[in-house]
Amino acid sequence: MRHKFLGTGEPGYHPWKKIKTVFSGLRYAIIYDWSVTWKLLLSAVVLGLAYMFREWIDVLLILLATAFVLVSEIFNSAIEAMCDFVETHENPKIKVIKDMAAAAVGIAMLAWLAVIATEAAEVLRVFSAGRH
Repeated sequence: MRHKFLGTGEPGYHPWKKIKTVFSGLRYAIIYDWSVTWKLLLSAVVLGLAYMFREWIDVLLILLATAFVLVSEIFNSAIEAMCDFVETHENPKIKVIKDMAAAAVGIAMLAWLAVIATEAAEVLRVFSAGRH
């Protein structure tokens, strides 16, 4: 595919190739990165329950928080892989880069956990209220 800024590569725009690349990367992240997999599974469960109870704002909030943490995890994994590719030996500068990427995930994960915990508690409250 042609790089629009550098002017390199083959000419032509292929949206299906881009979409295929997105799903390929997501599939790779889900299969090989457990930190992505468990967050996606837990979010799917809470998302399904919120949808079942017709809490539309909650569904959108869960989707947004999940996307935020998954993007952070995928970027972190890519940064770590790139660092390991560039420098195979221990390097204090690489450690700082990896630590900063991990900190970004930590911030995203705190926000995600707050949303998931709050929504899960609300779903349990609604479910318990319906039983009595």
